[in-house]
Amino acid sequence: MDRVVLLLSVLSLGVSSQPITDSQHLFSIAVSRIQNLHLLAQRLFSNFESTLQTEEQRQLNKIFLQDFCNSDYIISPIDKHETQRSSVLKLLSISYRLVESWEFSSRFLSGGSALRNQISPRLSELKTGIQLLITANQDGAEMFSDVSALQLAPYGNFYQSLGGEELLRRNYELLACFKKDMHKVETYLTVAKCRLSPEANCTL
Repeated sequence: MDRVVLLLSVLSLGVSSQPITDSQHLFSIAVSRIQNLHLLAQRLFSNFESTLQTEEQRQLNKIFLQDFCNSDYIISPIDKHETQRSSVLKLLSISYRLVESWEFSSRFLSGGSALRNQISPRLSELKTGIQLLITANQDGAEMFSDVSALQLAPYGNFYQSLGGEELLRRNYELLACFKKDMHKVETYLTVAKCRLSPEANCTL
């Protein structure tokens, strides 16, 4: 019980001075945090793109469309229709895996250190909130044991000294994948939150 109270206190810090009393409030905090992370991801990506020549942008975008992100190994809904059909626990577990996959990788994102240094602690806080939402739902403890078991390896060239075009490509891919995954998590948490309001229209 003390652990749950502590987790709730961490999540509500800077968001509300009132204690969290239900899942809807906790979901609201989680959605607010992922929206902030998604905006940070977009800003980092835009800042990086602004340093590239038009032809560099075209070539990198073409390569990225043919490539895949490390987190693509995490099975997730293939479209908005499957997302809307997925259970709340499934959306939470996928969100947890996506957030966790970036806790280490986010340290290698290109861009200003002021923005980058905000990301890792925010990911950790969000992961804590999603963990709490999972365990608060029916059969949450069982589901959480499954999501904790998956550990993605970091990108293969993290530890290599890259230069020139290879470094440019790695930086572009990391930022593009981070933006893509934060958008996914924002969508999944928003749909899951909406499910708690039967009268709401959860259409994407």
